[in-house]
Amino acid sequence: MRVSASALLPLLRSAVQGEILAAVYLSPDREFSVTELSALAGASLKATAHEVQRLVSVGYLADRRLGNLRLVRRPADNPVVRPLTDLLAVTYGPVPVLSDELGGLPGIDTALVFGLWAARHAGEPGPVPGDVDVLVVGTTPFDLLDEAATRAQARLHRAVNIRRVAPEYWANPNPEDTFVRAVKDRPTVPLLLSSASTRGGSDAVGAGAHDDRPDDRSR
Repeated sequence: MRVSASALLPLLRSAVQGEILAAVYLSPDREFSVTELSALAGASLKATAHEVQRLVSVGYLADRRLGNLRLVRRPADNPVVRPLTDLLAVTYGPVPVLSDELGGLPGIDTALVFGLWAARHAGEPGPVPGDVDVLVVGTTPFDLLDEAATRAQARLHRAVNIRRVAPEYWANPNPEDTFVRAVKDRPTVPLLLSSASTRGGSDAVGAGAHDDRPDDRSR
């Protein structure tokens, strides 16, 4: 089976392997089914099951059976766990961590990572980015976004910058808006949010997030 090399962490044999390990290692209290990991990794069920089997066989993942489900978790007694968790946090960490932190917030239509980290994820060469840029399309209150960014920063060991764009403005931006055009023209990585992230958040303004709307261009 041919695999695509890991651009974010070349020490790993494949990008799928990196996505799986990051999802599991950065959520140490959770168990994942192979189907869940397949969705998080953006890979086929067959490819995901193959990588899971390899990682379980060498002790990098632990598993158990629950009926027909194979549940996977971070191993408790492997000495590689701590250093590997740190490596995964600064390379593959943004998608699972930000999906987790933003997943329960109200008012999100969509959320994505853009900027240098997204470019590296897409395979563009270069050093590991120093921060992570996130765009939220919706009406989520800024204080909730600020809190999510703070939690994500602690887990990823790097700055997390969240900008918010009103849904109607994202769909029909000002033609002169270089920010929205740049985001749409460059690589982005969507975050997998839970169904709890439904529209309905207020338009309250917080201290640290940024908003891009036709009626509020100064933020």
